[in-house]
Amino acid sequence: MSARPQESATARLSRLLTMVPWLLAHQGVDIDTAAAQFGITHEQLDADLSLLFVCGTPGHLPDDLIEADWEDGRIFLGNADAISRPLRFTIDEALTLMVGLRALAPGASGAHQDAVNSALAKLETATGVAGGVASRVTVALPQGPESGVLSTVEHAIKDRRRIHLRYLSARDEVTDRDVDPIRLVTLDAHWYLEGWCHRAEAVRLFRVDRIESIAVLDLDGTPPAAALAQDPRTSAFVSSSDHQAVVMTVTPGARWVAEYYPAESVVDHPDGSRTITVRAADLGWVKRLAWRLGGELCVVSPPSLGAAIAAEADTALRAYAVPAPSVPPAGEARP
Repeated sequence: MSARPQESATARLSRLLTMVPWLLAHQGVDIDTAAAQFGITHEQLDADLSLLFVCGTPGHLPDDLIEADWEDGRIFLGNADAISRPLRFTIDEALTLMVGLRALAPGASGAHQDAVNSALAKLETATGVAGGVASRVTVALPQGPESGVLSTVEHAIKDRRRIHLRYLSARDEVTDRDVDPIRLVTLDAHWYLEGWCHRAEAVRLFRVDRIESIAVLDLDGTPPAAALAQDPRTSAFVSSSDHQAVVMTVTPGARWVAEYYPAESVVDHPDGSRTITVRAADLGWVKRLAWRLGGELCVVSPPSLGAAIAAEADTALRAYAVPAPSVPPAGEARP
């Protein structure tokens, strides 16, 4: 049982789907070589192989499961040919994707427009005559507040203007920030603004649908030379070492907390529970999370925070208390 950096389920699934065909093509590969190939530790690879060992095609019978053997330090995989084959779109899937791309095209610009056009061209070539069906479909999407934010950010990037944000973070903290925008990126089906945050004095990612208000300032928005674009997969959530470290334990039913909130470390226990360490600039969101989850989350450290959560919960419960109705003595008439 050891602490490890938190990894999203999406990232792990992506690695597993890539790992299976590679291992099938490199039967008997040394386990350390395989770990280096995927940029993970020996322990992570061991955990991945243990998971693959209980995966397979529907049926859940022994012959339906992937065969994995790595006890002697070399990895052998079998009964996984279905996963090793390249995935191909059906005509219906390709047409659906093309319609979706055509719906995105009007709102795309710059590199995004180039990416949409390139994908459409490849799909049209691959589908031939059938692809013409997609060109006859018109999709009208409602223009929500997020599209207005994207447009404002794109203009600010183009004109090198600083922007002012009122931002709701994943920790339910609302802050005002001045940001020199660098670029817009997508991650896990969400748009993010990457920019130099003057409040944090560092590069930060802001999820566009959490921007409550935005204004372009009449100030130069050129990021400083130190503001280098980062890999959004590893920088979507950044906490500062100056923030308060909070250690909490969660029951198996609340394991999702480690994936939803940016965790500094996660320790899995045999009973399915987890010990999670996060850093918080404001402890208010931790309190609200603990009250929402009730007995499924317990704050271990700092002790003062756990005591405050319990005391404030008791105060709230007393506010809801209803005095018991008085019962008159036997034989006495009720009013």
